[in-house]
Amino acid sequence: MESAQQLQMVVAEVQGARQQVASLNAQLRELEGTIAAVKNQPEDMSLHRQMGSILVEVEDRDQLISDLETTLEQMKAAVETMGKREAELVATYEKLKQSLEG
Repeated sequence: MESAQQLQMVVAEVQGARQQVASLNAQLRELEGTIAAVKNQPEDMSLHRQMGSILVEVEDRDQLISDLETTLEQMKAAVETMGKREAELVATYEKLKQSLEG
């Protein structure tokens, strides 16, 4: 029964990892869209950034783009790390499954 419980725990971890990867990928796409929108915004139009519950006008567009691109790179690294973790969990799942099947 110990192996069966381990298998259930690994299945739950795999599902959690997959959900995190999906969530991070959605956030990546949103951030990429935001960066594109900021870059395409005409210079004579103001930009605003949400800070807490208010919007604040952006004074330095280049800094905003730099900040967004830094966040994007960090998120890409997180997606890669979670993807590796998911792969490790799937491998563990397969081993446990095989040991249960005999």
